[in-house]
Amino acid sequence: MVVVPTAKEFTDIVLSKTQRKTPTVIHKHYKITRIRSFYMRKVKFTQQNFHDKLTQILTDFPKLEDIHPFFADISNVLYDRDHYKIALGQLNTARHLIDKVAKEYCRLLKYGDSLYRCKLLKKAALGRMATIMKRQNESLKYLEEVRQHMSRLPSIDPNTRTILICGFPNVGKSSFINKITRAEVEVQSWAFTTKSLYVGHTDYKYLRWQVIDTPGILDHPIEDRNTIEMLAITALAHLRSCVVFVIDPSEQCNYSVEEQVDLFNSIKPLFLNKPTVIAANKIDVMKLNELPEEKKKKIDSLSEEGYPVYEMSTLTGEGVIELRNEVCERLLAHRVETKLKGKKAAGIMNRLAIAEPKQRDDKERLPFIPEKVLEKKQQMEVDSKERKLERDLELELGDDYILDLKKKYCIPDEEKYDIIPELWEGHNIADFVDPEIKEKLDKLEKEEELRDKAGFYVESESEDDEEMRNIRVLAKKIREKMILHKMESTIKKSSTKAKLPRTGIKRTRSVSRLRREFNELGVELDNDNEAHYNAAVDRYGRRPVKRARTDSEGRVRSSSRTPRDEMGVQDQKMKFKLKKLNRKAQLPRNKLGRKGEGDRTYYDMKPRHLSVGKRSLGKTSRR
Repeated sequence: MVVVPTAKEFTDIVLSKTQRKTPTVIHKHYKITRIRSFYMRKVKFTQQNFHDKLTQILTDFPKLEDIHPFFADISNVLYDRDHYKIALGQLNTARHLIDKVAKEYCRLLKYGDSLYRCKLLKKAALGRMATIMKRQNESLKYLEEVRQHMSRLPSIDPNTRTILICGFPNVGKSSFINKITRAEVEVQSWAFTTKSLYVGHTDYKYLRWQVIDTPGILDHPIEDRNTIEMLAITALAHLRSCVVFVIDPSEQCNYSVEEQVDLFNSIKPLFLNKPTVIAANKIDVMKLNELPEEKKKKIDSLSEEGYPVYEMSTLTGEGVIELRNEVCERLLAHRVETKLKGKKAAGIMNRLAIAEPKQRDDKERLPFIPEKVLEKKQQMEVDSKERKLERDLELELGDDYILDLKKKYCIPDEEKYDIIPELWEGHNIADFVDPEIKEKLDKLEKEEELRDKAGFYVESESEDDEEMRNIRVLAKKIREKMILHKMESTIKKSSTKAKLPRTGIKRTRSVSRLRREFNELGVELDNDNEAHYNAAVDRYGRRPVKRARTDSEGRVRSSSRTPRDEMGVQDQKMKFKLKKLNRKAQLPRNKLGRKGEGDRTYYDMKPRHLSVGKRSLGKTSRR
């Protein structure tokens, strides 16, 4: 369930959301319809927020008419059914009042003639809504307490298999539930330690069983019972369960056996149509057969009425599990019986047909079992005897026991205890071990020594030995040379090799070298007029290293640099003309583009009066 805020928190949340989620800027020169819609939106938004939050609270809290009677009575015991309904009813009324206020003020805002009047109407509407919520402060506080208490209640399934533990305070109910479940209920030596219902779960026959520990009940009229006792009474009245009534024969709970029996008789009407078991706890202190005759008769009278009595001790654990099993069996049988009495079971049973063979005469006909089957059965009985484990042999023999790891080997008995019992290709390896292997080895070694002395293993030197040696040396050198060539090739191909600039390369051809070589051959090239290698002379009379070049504008340029523009025109005049035409052709194209920082001319794309403003009735041809 959602947290229920106080009236002040409720109002602050809604008004803050209105401020954040709606427009906040309005001016008096705005059109009056715009001002009205501005404030109407704020009123409607606030009303919708109040409505949604109140609806969520009313939806989350359960209706007592729609839930199980057990939960309805628990709510009545803890919170009082009438107060609960009144609080929810007041919130429902507040929701309708807020809707009504918003509707009225929206109607008035439609006729607001100024910003000031519309603002006052909005302020009055929000103020009245906040006042309505302020009046619901007590109801909101009460519902928040109910929500917190409901969240602390245990989750109880009223329709599942349930074991209910009840009895006087301090008789051992919480100790019993701690023994059979994983619940950790507080256990103390004083009465009324358990002040509410506690739930645990146990498993029996692969089924989950719900175990509920109830607070102690005292023997007095139902009108005088407090809230804690009424929780137990409500659980007894509404839950379909098996009841375990715990008594204390030792009377350590400060209540006599007679009082405990009287309490059982007073709440007996709540046990109608429910399997009930009486558990005598603390038999480690006093057993039932040790009680005086009068008290013993009191307990026996209960068993005569059909309520079985079981003994147990939650301190030592004696009889606890047996009692749990008996209770589960009784409840299971009761539930099956109840289902068989229903209409559904009758419809299913009508469709089932059970064949029951009848005896045709008095003659006894024993079943026929073949002899082979009997023999097999006898053999199986012989083989089914328990074999002795190594642990049993160890306990039986004591100090004489020796662990034999080889007796279970799957090999013949005569081979089990060999020194090397491993098998290879179906043969025992130890069978291949030769006992005279050392003598044979010594004989072989002596024979080898004699051969070695006789020069049997000495190789005879041939005439080709020196020639072969030279070939090997030469092959070794060739291999080394190939390796060097390979490394040099790798270095040349590598991209990490430093590359020398072109200026560092020595010129291979020049005029002086050509003249010198021709002179050596007898051809004289000293006469410059006859030579065909004259270089161009500039206007200053200097002889440059490289031949000078002129660009399209007549400027002298280096031959290493290309001119900036080569338009392919015949002279400078034509070039200037072409550039001017190029600039003129670009202007119309720029008109359609966006204006940038470099543009010098600003064109009006669309006049403002054609693209803004509100369309009203009439013709629009002037636009």
